[in-house]
Amino acid sequence: MAKILIVDDEARIREMIKKYAIYDGHTCDEADSGEMAIDLALNKDYDIIIMDVMMGEVDGFTACKTIKNKKDVPIIMLTALNEEYDKVHGFELGIDDYVVKPFSTKELMMRINAILKRCNKANNAVFEYKGLKIDYNARVVSVDGNRLKLSYKEYELLIYLIKNENIALTREQILANVWNYDFYGDDRTLDTHIKLLRKNLGIYGNCIVTIRGVGYRFEKNL
Repeated sequence: MAKILIVDDEARIREMIKKYAIYDGHTCDEADSGEMAIDLALNKDYDIIIMDVMMGEVDGFTACKTIKNKKDVPIIMLTALNEEYDKVHGFELGIDDYVVKPFSTKELMMRINAILKRCNKANNAVFEYKGLKIDYNARVVSVDGNRLKLSYKEYELLIYLIKNENIALTREQILANVWNYDFYGDDRTLDTHIKLLRKNLGIYGNCIVTIRGVGYRFEKNL
């Protein structure tokens, strides 16, 4: 679910977009002018903005520039203009996509969902819980700003537990996914790594919960 701001001076177009967005599970706010769009966008948090170009005193380009100077929010521009200059100008302002009127609402929703998906992937590159932070791209784990020295397997183990947050993972599942083999013998290897990982994480080691007779689970319990 995403929160969408729909900006257009035509109520019919706003209602049409809103109908499809709600059907896809999103929530929407509406603005009928560039001035109202700026006010809403700077005082609320939106996942994406759909902005018409041709409006009253404050057009879509002006509103986009003002919003982008303050917030990093993706914007799709709606326009009846099909001139290359207008598209180039919009992209220079930082818009993410262009849709020319008249447009297919289904196509617009596909573009909205594609941008939301890309943004979610970017946002998910970092995990944060209170003082615990993981930068997946850099493979860096820190606690209260202090970088931890984890072994390769400790890191992989922690990531697997976090990616399956609140799920009780069996020893066999963990070994198969982290060590990449089916485990039939002594499982002290896993227990040893869990012990070391808890020690390195300090207070956040308590987030790794032992499920007796099953395995382990990561939960935000501090």
